[in-house]
Amino acid sequence: MLKTEMGAQYAARSRKELMGTVSKAYDAEVDVILHNNYQKINAFIYEITKMRLEAGFLLSDVQKAFELFRRLAIDLMVKEATLAEFSDAVSRMNDCLNYTIHRFSDYFQAMHQKKILEHNRLLEKEIQARTAALVESELNYKTLVEEINDGYFVVQNKVIVFANQAFCNMHGYGLQEVLGRHFSDFVAPGDSKKIVGIYKHGLEERTSQRTFEYLRLTKKKEAYPTEIQSKMAQYDNHISRIGICRDITNRVRLERKMRESERMATIGQITTSLSHEIRNPLSAIKMNLQILKKNPQIIGNDQRRIEISAKEVNRLEGILEEVLDFAKPLHIKTGRVEINAIVLAALELLDMKFAEAGITIRTDLDSNLPAIEADEEKLVQALINILLNALEASSYGSKVEIQTAFGTGNGGKVEITLADEGHGISSQHASEIFKPFFTTKSSGTGLGLSNAHRIIEAHGGRIDVDNRPVPGAFFKIILPAENSA
Repeated sequence: MLKTEMGAQYAARSRKELMGTVSKAYDAEVDVILHNNYQKINAFIYEITKMRLEAGFLLSDVQKAFELFRRLAIDLMVKEATLAEFSDAVSRMNDCLNYTIHRFSDYFQAMHQKKILEHNRLLEKEIQARTAALVESELNYKTLVEEINDGYFVVQNKVIVFANQAFCNMHGYGLQEVLGRHFSDFVAPGDSKKIVGIYKHGLEERTSQRTFEYLRLTKKKEAYPTEIQSKMAQYDNHISRIGICRDITNRVRLERKMRESERMATIGQITTSLSHEIRNPLSAIKMNLQILKKNPQIIGNDQRRIEISAKEVNRLEGILEEVLDFAKPLHIKTGRVEINAIVLAALELLDMKFAEAGITIRTDLDSNLPAIEADEEKLVQALINILLNALEASSYGSKVEIQTAFGTGNGGKVEITLADEGHGISSQHASEIFKPFFTTKSSGTGLGLSNAHRIIEAHGGRIDVDNRPVPGAFFKIILPAENSA
């Protein structure tokens, strides 16, 4: 009857399938009616719902099938049950079938709704597939132009007609401040002619992609190393130069540092070799001067000349030791150290020198400084070098101030500031004073501050230097205190 009376959908199903579903329905209904057990009927409802929905059945068709089941079941009850049993059986069966039809309807509608949503999603995917070119273009624009960290720009007739936010940020301008301006406005004066030449050459030759470096100019008139990749292309129906500019400040700094390291390695090798060659003659000269100094026949000015010579030999030996120390690799042996104790140790070693120079030392040491992981000996050496620089720059009767403090920002920093009242540091020398062998003095190796800088950097810190409003120079040593106690 399912194949003949329930419509085309049921007619298309195999007899074996229909017999199987009817048998499962019968067993499940019996379990409910006789044993009040809903486990089988719930499993059957879920199975038949999924099966009929996937086959494209209408909800009403399946409901009619259940009603057919009800009708056939009642006919069987009429034949098999007594009058007393019939009323109770029909009531139980109706309750069971009502439960089945309602639960099936709820499942069917829920699954149907899910299927509709899935169908909608498939339709959306189909629409997206049919408009793939447009979607890809929009995604590329958003990803490659608006969300990249590199600056993207388009130039027509030397004028910027398009720029992304990254380009604006790199130069410190808003978008409306960029559009319509000549690209050369964003190039440092020294590189402007080069950029114009590249642009002109590209227009004439229709050259393919080019990569070049220049200094970009920000709104604050600061210049930073920048790399551009650009090519000629059609944009808005005009021949244009489309480019991507990238900040390479860190790369340039790293390359410079590598070149400096290579240079210093070479200097170290040469220095070590020369020092060994010089030390032996110096030792011989020193020994002979000591012998001559003991000669009773050498008196007066001749004795004084020998003393001066011996003193100069000692000074040369000191310079030689300083150069050799610089040439050696720096090895840091860390331990728990107190910064205030390091400051006091350095001052104690230089106490006599400052007293002889008539310079007063004033300290303001923070008693709450935490201990840090550092090499005590190396930090004392670095402080001595900076203090000696202050001593040599200061005049009689002036003072040098030393202060320690703890900053909580960026994981915690220990700071040591040293300020003198000397002649200060000119702006043109501020970036040079930590370079090896740089000195503005008539004597000295120019290695003191360089060694100090190297030691502080090896501890993960830095030295800031600046002139103060009053005469003198200001050094600030900043050391990390993440592992402080």
